[in-house]
Amino acid sequence: MRLFDLSLQLNGFNIQKAKSVLSTIQAKSDKDFQLYVEAQKKAIILYHLAHNPFYKTLGKAIDPEDLDTVPILTKRHLQQPLEQRLSSDYTPDTVYKNKTSGSSGDPFIFAKDKWCHALTWAEIMNRFGWYGIDFNHSKQARFYGIPLDKKGYYKERLKDYFINRYRFSVFDLSDTAFEKALSKFQATHFNFINGYTSAIVQFAKFLKRKNIILKSVCPSLQACIVTSEMLFDADKELLETQFGLPVINEYGASELDLIAFQNPQDEWQVNSETLFVEILDANNKVLPYGEEGRVVVTSLYNKAHPFIRYDLGDIGVLSEESTLRKPILKKLTGRTNSIVELPSGKKAAGLTFYYITKSVIEDDGNVSEFIVEQTLIDHFIIRYVSVEALKPDKKDKITSEIERYLESGIKVSFERVSQLKRTKAGKLKQFISNFNTNS
Repeated sequence: MRLFDLSLQLNGFNIQKAKSVLSTIQAKSDKDFQLYVEAQKKAIILYHLAHNPFYKTLGKAIDPEDLDTVPILTKRHLQQPLEQRLSSDYTPDTVYKNKTSGSSGDPFIFAKDKWCHALTWAEIMNRFGWYGIDFNHSKQARFYGIPLDKKGYYKERLKDYFINRYRFSVFDLSDTAFEKALSKFQATHFNFINGYTSAIVQFAKFLKRKNIILKSVCPSLQACIVTSEMLFDADKELLETQFGLPVINEYGASELDLIAFQNPQDEWQVNSETLFVEILDANNKVLPYGEEGRVVVTSLYNKAHPFIRYDLGDIGVLSEESTLRKPILKKLTGRTNSIVELPSGKKAAGLTFYYITKSVIEDDGNVSEFIVEQTLIDHFIIRYVSVEALKPDKKDKITSEIERYLESGIKVSFERVSQLKRTKAGKLKQFISNFNTNS
């Protein structure tokens, strides 16, 4: 029995039809694919103009033939009751509902109509299939957050049981917890690992300390898919070494769909079948391939709730090799709300600051993980988890490297902690800015 497909069908998501429609889209010629995208963009805009009072208030002069006239939708627009944002053909009881993690600082409840959500699952299953992973049969080792209230906790555990996955909590990354995780891998025929990058990286570091290759104790493993947080090259190399598996990078948003997925040619292939992705400049103009800007996405099928030219809050680059059918995400550099502002007026992506620090702080293997927080325009705190405190010469080297790459006069404080604070969903924000130049 194809239990995963059955569970989707029973919840009102027509996965068999969705798989068939996705195959039809993928089989189109390049010319027909272009016509399909243009028609679908126009259709979803017209639908919301006709059926969604909330969307009609956002733009009085929208021309579905001209995307430049279509307003940019931000998360702030969506921070109002869901009932006020739903299309007239839908109610909260007839849609798929969920809540964003709030990693951007702007959490909200969203909705998808059930057909749109079925297509989301068809897309996900298609991409995982590139690596021989079948959700109906493949056993998943899941490193994810889990609700801590009793009802939410057992609901997720029951769901995990029925869709053939086992969840490892990301709220306890101690060696004791990882010893138990290792025992579970030894006793279970897992086929793939999926979850938050930072937690999986910590598990790999534990395996390195134990001199264990995960594939040797769990030979059934085929791949590791990381999501939700940045994957740095050094961490990818560590995962591949300690797991003995291909490591696949996923980029998605719960309110949308799977946005990009690393294909077997090691390209971060963008989902062009159910989404339309643009890279925009500060003036909301579309940038040519190869230029960095804001990631803006249109959901081509969600009739229940408009996600049209929706600004995710991420900064990225589409490769010069991209085409309409096969856009390639060349780089994802971080969030627009994670910007370092410096005394000179210079700005840098927060993850750039984190990356500079990372290259130094992990040299000796003492520090297991850390975050960087900006508290003042010239002051940063590095909170870290380690076996022993950083020595003064290491702190001096980190400060020196930060000044070399950014600018002089920056003050850096260090705070050793037993564990780092994660979001309610279990994600780790590598860079946090609590400094606001407008305050």
